[in-house]
Amino acid sequence: MGQVSTIGLDIAKHLFQIHGVDAEGTVVIRKRLSRGRVLEFFADLPPCRVGMEACATAHQWARELRKLGHDTRLMPPTYVKAYVKRGKNDAADAAAICEAVTRPSMRFVPIKDVEQQSMLMLHRARDLLIRQRTQLINALRAHLAELGLVAAKGREGLHQLVAVVTECGDERLPLCLSGDRYATARRADRNKRARQAHHSDPAHQRGLQTTRDNSRVRRDPIHAVAATMADPKVFRTGRDFAAWIGLVPRQNSTGGKERLGSISKQGDRYLRRLLVVGATSVINSARARPYKYPWVIELLGRRPKKVVAVALANKMARIAWAVLAKGEPYRVPTRSSNAVVPAAA
Repeated sequence: MGQVSTIGLDIAKHLFQIHGVDAEGTVVIRKRLSRGRVLEFFADLPPCRVGMEACATAHQWARELRKLGHDTRLMPPTYVKAYVKRGKNDAADAAAICEAVTRPSMRFVPIKDVEQQSMLMLHRARDLLIRQRTQLINALRAHLAELGLVAAKGREGLHQLVAVVTECGDERLPLCLSGDRYATARRADRNKRARQAHHSDPAHQRGLQTTRDNSRVRRDPIHAVAATMADPKVFRTGRDFAAWIGLVPRQNSTGGKERLGSISKQGDRYLRRLLVVGATSVINSARARPYKYPWVIELLGRRPKKVVAVALANKMARIAWAVLAKGEPYRVPTRSSNAVVPAAA
């Protein structure tokens, strides 16, 4: 058996499939391992290149294999799919991974460290609690509407509704109300922990060094960008980073004719949503104070609000990349310029 030079590792919950080739491309290993034997197997191998799909638990396995001296690389699953020859099973997937990792044109996913993944977990937990709280509020409104208890939209309307229910003293409602308060308390706890982690990280602080406003619109995008983007220098420019998030038009061009459609929506959905929500908040502020946002007001005169929000989110993504890649604090433009005040930088 020749010496292994490249291995494709198809990871799973319990059974892992290995496909290894030598320097000539000859298959030398086809093996299935249980979860507990994976590190033991790789510890006995000489350093080699190991390819994996960037899916659940991939970053943790990549960190462990790198500790053993292996050149571990992660790839987007959609890019690996093209190398699956026929059918789909673990052995075919491992062979496709082994083939894909050797391609010179393959794009790899930077491996996240433990701190970055922990911060993303905090963001995901907070996002889940917000969605659960919204579900509880919608259910509460729907159920009470059947009893003729209706209030206006928004938080004020919800507070009015809760006050009416409390005054009514209906014994059937405390469970719903306690559930809403519980979700609110848990979300507040995640907000507090996110703020603490944010203030302790110098990279995140650079985006806020020039402002005293610690609102969610200003804090969350740069916080999530720093946690999602393992290495800012992987992207040549901020435009590449914005395209990676999916904030650029989808192309369907042929024959020299450019056809641009809606945004591609590729990349991290959560990060893209934070940027768009932050941009929407800036647009609402721009309408109230147009002298502070001349670029936004000018664009609103020519394009719909949602189009402007995406354009502004694209701009904020490029600003966030520049802050993290260059390691410098964000410089607030003067009001006379057409630049955007850093609402999400």
